[in-house]
Amino acid sequence: MQKTTLLLFAMAIILTAFQATGTGLSEYQRPLTIPFPVDAPYDPRIAGLGNMLFFDPRLSGAQNMSCANCHNPSFGWETPVGHAIGAASIPLGRSAPTTLNQAWGGEFLLWDGRAHSLEEQASGSITSTKEMNSSFPQVIERLSRIIVYKQWFDKLFPGDGMTEATIRRAIATYERTIVSGWAPFDRWVEGDATAISPAAQRGFKLFSGDAGCTACHKGSNFSSNEFHDIGLPGDDLGRGGITLDPNDDYKFKSPGLRNIALRAPYMHDGSLPTLEAVVRHYMSGGAQRPTLAPEIKRFDLTDDQIADIVAFLNSLTEEETVFSMPVLPANDLPPGGPLSLM
Repeated sequence: MQKTTLLLFAMAIILTAFQATGTGLSEYQRPLTIPFPVDAPYDPRIAGLGNMLFFDPRLSGAQNMSCANCHNPSFGWETPVGHAIGAASIPLGRSAPTTLNQAWGGEFLLWDGRAHSLEEQASGSITSTKEMNSSFPQVIERLSRIIVYKQWFDKLFPGDGMTEATIRRAIATYERTIVSGWAPFDRWVEGDATAISPAAQRGFKLFSGDAGCTACHKGSNFSSNEFHDIGLPGDDLGRGGITLDPNDDYKFKSPGLRNIALRAPYMHDGSLPTLEAVVRHYMSGGAQRPTLAPEIKRFDLTDDQIADIVAFLNSLTEEETVFSMPVLPANDLPPGGPLSLM
């Protein structure tokens, strides 16, 4: 009797796992390793240095903001405002895209794809007059006067020390380690049939079925890494402003959906305050224009079905957040003072 019970229990586990991976869920299984460029392999010491730089306001011209001002870990590595705030407290033209899971961000980063790597993205943010309003000569001069930074750059980048390239590499190495934690949805994919609610399971069926969301949000990070015009009103040309191709007008990169419940407001312009509002936008079919993505078509859902999709999206939120702020090194020398490593 006991053997029979154990056998049935084992069969139930196998069946549950088969149901998860045998019905199209295998493509949502999380990768267990982080990809790093061949010419910038992972080094925990370099990542640790990049962690300090990411949170250090001394990289900005006025020393009043860091990368984390726009990419706050408390808000899904975004900011809880429609338009990120840049230099001189002036709002930028778009919301801050998340730095979460950007190791899988593809060839083109940011809303309009103007950055081709995390190294390039970090450089652009530091030097943009609208964002951090600094320059690398200024940053290098400032950070070189901090003995801890000087020592670590000399140790980790022998022969190069502190340069624009090594600063960029340190920040990008750290950013690639910013990965969302395991979520209830992941446990469901792994075979735990009770990991997400029946409402969330119904929502996933709609998300991947009648609502057509997987046309743009697919894979373990729920992003195609492609650009689409989803019919939001406005005059921001998005990708078209970079390529100057009218066929790319109003197209923006489809963001990943991990920890999406923490990342309101939504869209490149921060115009939609809730996930329900996002679903209702897609139901409307969006603004009709030649560049509108063919996948964006009007459809109808009941209020209960909308709630089911939102329940599924909430199941993508990590169950445990492990994060600690770095301890930043103090200024060691006054301006104009001698530099010593002793």
